[in-house]
Amino acid sequence: MKSKYDVAVVGGAGHVGIPLSLVLADRGFRTLIYDVNQAAIQSLQAGRLPFIEEDGEVLLGKALKAGTLEFSHNPADLRGIPAVVLTIGTPIDEFHNPNLNILTRAMDVLLPHLTPRQTIILRSTVAPGATDFLEGYLRQRGSKVGLAFCPERVAQGKGIPEVQSIPQFVAATSPKALKVAWGIFSKIAPLLIEMTPREAEFAKLICNTFRYILFAATNQLYMMCAEAGIDYHTLLKKVGEQYPRMASIPGPGFAAGPCLMKDTMQLFAFGRHNFPLGQMAMTINEGLPNFLVEQLRRKTKLKGKKIGILGMAFKAESDDIRDSLSYKLRKILRFEGADLMCSDEYVNDPTFISKEQLCKRAEIIIIGVPHKAYRRLKFPKSVKIVDVWGALARRERRTLLHA
Repeated sequence: MKSKYDVAVVGGAGHVGIPLSLVLADRGFRTLIYDVNQAAIQSLQAGRLPFIEEDGEVLLGKALKAGTLEFSHNPADLRGIPAVVLTIGTPIDEFHNPNLNILTRAMDVLLPHLTPRQTIILRSTVAPGATDFLEGYLRQRGSKVGLAFCPERVAQGKGIPEVQSIPQFVAATSPKALKVAWGIFSKIAPLLIEMTPREAEFAKLICNTFRYILFAATNQLYMMCAEAGIDYHTLLKKVGEQYPRMASIPGPGFAAGPCLMKDTMQLFAFGRHNFPLGQMAMTINEGLPNFLVEQLRRKTKLKGKKIGILGMAFKAESDDIRDSLSYKLRKILRFEGADLMCSDEYVNDPTFISKEQLCKRAEIIIIGVPHKAYRRLKFPKSVKIVDVWGALARRERRTLLHA
């Protein structure tokens, strides 16, 4: 049975699925979003995104008006659609090993509705060997559906512009599946790079792991400078002046979110835990909140101290709190007995207060994530500020860490 759709995006109402779905629909593909999150689907049907995504509501409105985007929570609606994009990855378990159960459970739901003429395209990051594993899983169950792996490499919140500007890796387990995947992504990406599935798996993981290691390096140097009473941000500015080889060093801050640490641990697991550089990067980045609290403890009594965290999302100008280290910081400070208050420009939480209220009440303020709005804040002279990111003007960086 031939479907009226060209492509379906499974998990299409999520952070990976929405940008791709909207771009596909905008390029004229008759697109079906399949998702079990009915609240997110209802929001999309009403023309609203469930989270912040650059250019998202503009493209959503266009697609709804043009009729190129539709929605379903019934897997039977996937029957006959030539390409089924699966935006479900492999998270890590409590032992930092890949968990393939989510993928296999998704296959168990989808397979009764898929035919040999269709192709599954894995879109989210998967562990090395996961594509071959899934190929075997499909064949053991008698399925002849095609299988490709075309990982996304976009920054969360900027998926729509980046999916159209970043080269796309294309890999598949058969020539037929490769042709299907190539036909889709050649219409939306500026350049396609063919790889084997194993190459594509490593390529995506290396991109995120290398960034995570870079952040760990600068965070370690920040901590050393703080211990020595040196303003790391001022120092970086001085050492980089007219010295191009230092231009690429990132500033310090919470290296968080749903990808960087997870993907580093995917390689850690693949190497049978023989990846000390990745393990050390995780230890450093995940340990930064503990370092900040320890430094504060040395300077002042934390029990009963009014401490505010400005910014609870995992990165600036985002409403995404997944694996945000600001929440880890909050947990540690609560354990220390601090009187804690939180604020964020984009995160909707009834327990949060406004940034203005936080500035009035707090004795110590920690910048959890550097939203642009915080640059315009006027802080009381009595408040102490911990600005790991260097987001505030120099006059406002009255930090306890190197005062």
